[in-house]
Amino acid sequence: MDSGHTAWMLTASALVFFMTPGLAFFYGGLVRAKSLVNTIMLSFMTICVVTIIWTLWGYSLAYGPNVSGDPLIQGIIGNFSALGLDGIRWDPIDSSGSFSGSGVDVLFQMMFAIITPALITGAFVERFKFSTYLIFTIIWITLVYAPVAHWVWGGGWIGADGAGALDFAGGIVIHITAGSAAVAAALLVGKRANPGLQPNNVPYVLLGAAILWFGWFGFNGGSALLADGYAVNAMLVTQISAATAATTWGLIGLFTTGKISGVGVATGAIAGLAAVTPAAGSVNPLGALAIGLGAGAICYYAVELIHRTNLDDALDVFAVHGIGGLWGCIAAGIFAVESIAGVKGLIEGSFDQVWIQAYTSIAVLIYTFVISYVILFVLDKIPGLGLRVSETNENQGLDLAEHGEQAEINDGAN
Repeated sequence: MDSGHTAWMLTASALVFFMTPGLAFFYGGLVRAKSLVNTIMLSFMTICVVTIIWTLWGYSLAYGPNVSGDPLIQGIIGNFSALGLDGIRWDPIDSSGSFSGSGVDVLFQMMFAIITPALITGAFVERFKFSTYLIFTIIWITLVYAPVAHWVWGGGWIGADGAGALDFAGGIVIHITAGSAAVAAALLVGKRANPGLQPNNVPYVLLGAAILWFGWFGFNGGSALLADGYAVNAMLVTQISAATAATTWGLIGLFTTGKISGVGVATGAIAGLAAVTPAAGSVNPLGALAIGLGAGAICYYAVELIHRTNLDDALDVFAVHGIGGLWGCIAAGIFAVESIAGVKGLIEGSFDQVWIQAYTSIAVLIYTFVISYVILFVLDKIPGLGLRVSETNENQGLDLAEHGEQAEINDGAN
């Protein structure tokens, strides 16, 4: 056991956990005040529900050994050997120096599983039934997140043991899946009665973005799985990409509107963080600078383009996380440095990794959209369940309608 590596992984796990409350503030500040509690509760209850599912069967499906015997499912899903975390090692590191199959691994990967469905909620805030969301989360983690995590990180067909795609900390597993599911949800639940971004608390947005940025050092740095130079590079390129994307977004806004928006800069930082996530283990600082520049510009115009459609992805989940994650995955193939990643990217003269990044990312995007759409479609048809709150409840606000609480109560004293 190496106490230094173990301490770092436990710290990284706590940092990644902190990202979900950060997301709650980020999303909560963007919605109307009458749905602030509901929006924060979506993230809060995701922590609770996913923890239970991860313990009972989620980890086993994602990181258990490949189901064997049938070539059709080889590399597709883990087996049931770790149901209820049975057989998990409590020694943090085994004789080969690996955390795999240990309690530290369970904890760290649990935090990734928690934040992913929480990201999706930004697409349908202010109009989605809270109880239906909890049911959706259970099914989605089982049928989408766990299989995709297995494909990429659990020995499945996409990652190092398969196609060889680079996804250091979740561009495919987290951002593309969340963004794709967000489109399916926004399509099925429909537009808000009064759509449009009307932030109730811009300081919450900036606070939430700052917490997310802080937690992302554990997200990407922890994915090195050791406290070493690999983690240092991952954290450094994370900072560079986020800062570059935030600055790029702010400058585009200045040139087009004459103002630098706090919400815009915060959103740009998140886009840069999402984009560098898959590439943090394969690019150098100049590559991170290019990724951040691309994320700030591409995601900015993706938001503008989607706002001109009838898709009411309320908090721009697809434009920021889906497009940002897709750009980051492809950029990993462009800017990969052999001395860091072990493979050559396009800049070093090889197109092979770009192709691998592209087709695996698009395959996951399509799979996630189809399965998410089916899950939501079925839930919407179940009598007494459904996806959308009533028009009366939407107009009233989901804080009172779904929770019987309000973020602020004006008693007339002020």
